[in-house]
Formats: sequence, structure tokens, C-alpha cells
Amino acid sequence: MEGVDSARGAALPAASSLDSGLDSGLNSAPAQQEHPRGLWVLCEGSQRVLEHPEKIPVLLSDAKALGVSDLFVQVYRGGRAWFNSSRADARPYQSILLEHDQDTFAELIRQAHEQGFRVHAWVNVLSLAGNRNAPILTDLGQGAVSVDRKGRSVLEYKRLELPEHPVLRMGTPAVWLDPAAPGVSTWLAETFRELVLNYPELDGLHFDYFRYPDVLPFAPGSRFGVGMDFGYGAETRARFYRETGRQAPYRDSLANANRWDDWRRDQLRSLLIEIRQAVQAPVSEEPASETAEAEEEKPALLISAAVLAYPERAYLSMFQDWRGWLDDELLDFAVPMLYTLDDRLLRYEAASYSAGVGGDRVWIGLGTWLFAKNPQRALDQIDLAHSAGSHGDALFSWDSIADHPALRDALALQISEGREAAEASEATDEHETQ
Repeated sequence: MEGVDSARGAALPAASSLDSGLDSGLNSAPAQQEHPRGLWVLCEGSQRVLEHPEKIPVLLSDAKALGVSDLFVQVYRGGRAWFNSSRADARPYQSILLEHDQDTFAELIRQAHEQGFRVHAWVNVLSLAGNRNAPILTDLGQGAVSVDRKGRSVLEYKRLELPEHPVLRMGTPAVWLDPAAPGVSTWLAETFRELVLNYPELDGLHFDYFRYPDVLPFAPGSRFGVGMDFGYGAETRARFYRETGRQAPYRDSLANANRWDDWRRDQLRSLLIEIRQAVQAPVSEEPASETAEAEEEKPALLISAAVLAYPERAYLSMFQDWRGWLDDELLDFAVPMLYTLDDRLLRYEAASYSAGVGGDRVWIGLGTWLFAKNPQRALDQIDLAHSAGSHGDALFSWDSIADHPALRDALALQISEGREAAEASEATDEHETQ
């Protein structure tokens, strides 16, 4: 499409101003902390830190004040790249490079590591937002896009909304990819491998939209024939038949519905495995002994995902079995997005995470932006999550916190007071042992 191909030649070299910085000090692993805290940083939010690198010190200052250990920096959204890429639409990256003469993502990593933060590349996997001309569609064709049970491609939807609206509506209107369609999983795996290769100092890869589309109201799978669900492209159904010997349920048929739902869950699991293997595969062509020695020096790339907050709904309706991914050690940690105004519900869910499968590797995603006008509510939810036994949390998002100084100051004060209390307790313990 017009303007897309020009952004997708050979990957651009990093700006010369960063060459020396990338070789100094970045291999040291950032410090761990007992209760990790993530912070989501949007690529197209109010702050746009990658497009305004003068804000990097502000981001890191806020992150330190907020008790953050890990930054989830969004670099792939809607098929577009804020990183050096020959596969995705790299016009955002190219514009940054042209204006600032530096790879600002690499610069953010460098400065973050100097201050002890880990940096994860946050990527939107199966959602292309509203981009009908994304490179993956240019490469694979419209068959890569998800098709609903009635045989309609999402591309046919007006404004990307279900024709049955308002009786049924898309939870997140977007151009959704079908993970089982030919070529989709390989294209994504190769793109994210390129990302990791171009930024070898990354600490992690953080997935978002790693699921099938959500439709409101939710339907518990295909077996009841209600609501709407996705993944019914002709080639995908043919693949299901080849692999199982069964016909997929389609239109008014409910035949093999349970097997079909299991198979779609398997497609997400297989996609996760393929990407994980691609990004963690050996990079160097050096002799095996030298490569092994280099890999021992650098911690393994952390693989994480922002996931739906309600595990049963995720499992049944969007085929996102994130507890199974934790159980199979396909994720190093999961971040359920528990964005709610209901404190009681938050406490129930937080307690269930801690006691559930892989609970020690669940960080609770908190919607602090919901309480911009009432920061105490944000603090109360953090306390509730901690009292329920959470092993980590994440705040959404830096942009919303930076936009509301009162919220930022309240969150920072909570951290400061907590540190002071911990130091006082340590001093007391030390005195009593003397």
C-alpha cells in the first residue's frame, strides 16, 4: 500500500551517536526487588516518550519515585514499529531517527539500565488496531484476518463493529489476526525475533492482545450457539479438519464445538511457543563454547503477557489459557489487567491469583488512571492487592500518572512512607540483636 513499502527496506542502522553507549554498561543486570512493580509506557499516549527523548529522564525519575522495577515500553502497535525494523511499518521509528538522529528506544534502555530498571518491549500481538494496510496483511493477504462464525471477515465490518450492534458489540473493535491462519504465527515470530536481535540488551518481551477477539455479552465458548466468536476462516477450518478429522462448527452447526474450542486454545499456545523459541534462539554464529559463555553472562529474556483479569472468561470466551501458560512455564510472569472500580471484586480476584496456578508469578495490573481525581482510591487498591498476597503489581499507565500530578504525588508518597517504615523496622531489628 502507499507509504508502507517505503518503510520496510533493510533495517536501518542505529544512529552513530548511540554506538558507544550500547557497548558500555548495558550488560549488567538491573537489580531485583522483592515485590516487583511494572509501569506501562504508551507509544501513542499523552507523553510519547520515544518521540520526545528529553522526557526519558522524567520517566525514570517518576519510575523511581513510584517504586517501579520494570518498564513495559510499547514499541509495536497496529502493525507499526517504534523500533528498528525491516518487517513492520517502521515509519514511526524512521521519523524519530530523522528528527533526533538517535534510536530513542535504545537510548531509553541505556539510561534505564544505568538506574537499575529492567526494560521490556511491549508488543500488541494479534490486534492491528484500525490498520487495514498493515505489512502483515500486505505479505499474507486478507486471509490472515479473523473471520466470525457467520463467515464474515472483520475487514467487512463497518467501523470494525459487529453488524449485530448494539445487541452484540466488539469489546475491542480492531482488525484482529487469526493465529491459526497460514503464515501468521511465523510472521509474528520473525518480527519479534528481529526486535530482540536489534536490541540485545532488552530484559524482556511483554505481550498484549494475545487472544481471540472479545464480544459483549460474553459467550462461554461455541457449544451453546449464542453470541459471536472468531477464527472461522476457510483455511483455518480446513486445517482443523486435517489435524482432527472433524468438521469445525460453523454458522448454525454446533458439531464438535468443544474440540474446536480446545483447538483454538492450542493455537494460542502454539503461537506463544513459536515466538518464545524464536526470540530465545541463539543469536551469535560464534563457536558453541563462546556463545554459551556469553549466554551465561546475560540473563535469559523474560517472557510476560498482559492478560484478561478473569481467568475462566479468558479461557472460555477468548481461548486465552494464561494459567496453563504459567503452569507450562511458557510465561515467566503474567499481568492480569484487574482494572475495576469495585474494591471487593479486586480483593476476591487478587486472592484467587495468589492461591491459584502459578500464583507466585502473577503481577496484578492496577488501573490507577481510574482514580486520577481521587488518588486515595488508587492507594487503597494497591494495599488491597498486597494484603491479598500479590507477588508483584503493575500500574497503568505512566502517561495517565504524569498527566495528573496529584495522583503521581500520592503514589510516590506511599512508596516513600513504605521505605521509611521498612528502614525503621530494620534499624529496630538490628538494635535488638546487638
